[in-house]
Amino acid sequence: MDGGVAIVTNPTVNVRLTSTLSSFEVQRRFNRGISIAELKGKLEMVMGASPSSMDLELFSVSDTFLQKMDDNEALLGSYPVDDDCRIHVTDTSGQMNEFADVSKVEKFELADDAYEKRTDSARSFMKKHRVGQYNEEEMAKKKAELAAREEEQKAAADAISVGNRCKVQVPGQPTKLGTVMYVGTTDFKPGHWVGVKYDEPLGKHDGTVDGKKYFECDSKYGGFVKPLSVLVGDFPEEDYGLDEM
Repeated sequence: MDGGVAIVTNPTVNVRLTSTLSSFEVQRRFNRGISIAELKGKLEMVMGASPSSMDLELFSVSDTFLQKMDDNEALLGSYPVDDDCRIHVTDTSGQMNEFADVSKVEKFELADDAYEKRTDSARSFMKKHRVGQYNEEEMAKKKAELAAREEEQKAAADAISVGNRCKVQVPGQPTKLGTVMYVGTTDFKPGHWVGVKYDEPLGKHDGTVDGKKYFECDSKYGGFVKPLSVLVGDFPEEDYGLDEM
């Protein structure tokens, strides 16, 4: 080699393929020595579009547009194609896209009373085997459990007053200290809720939910929790050193 440096280029390249005909991405390996016309022929088997109606665009590994691949005589390797680059196929015929437009598909609709009479439907199966909402005993049990739980929440809410210092303990979240600002029902969800102004910006809002103001506090200091997650007591507000230099 006379001391020279030999540069070896992999004769094949692994590319990602996307198209206007599908929302899926696939991977294929091609020889760099094939022409773009030959590449389109191979893509027909993968994408389902005719080579004559294909426009190809090359994107980098990070999906940055590089250039169009519009020279059918050029070799694939003449383009800056590296492993994991993406080639996007646009079908210019418009014929295949009609099948992706579900708004043009005639919908089958069955009246509820007719569906109720069918014996081969999912509803019929669920009724026969008493599954889900058709298991009256199980549904009654769940309803009773929910009612009992809500009674517990209401009793806990009755023991909490606006102005109480509190500790909030929600499973999976850090313990938070704050002041009770609201107790009662809300418009955003059923049941009883406690609005808390936290000592730190650990909340989600400023006391306003879905456009309704329930109490006043700074942004990210407010939160709503279920009464059973609130423990009232002598929890002095901690000094977080905000007045120190």
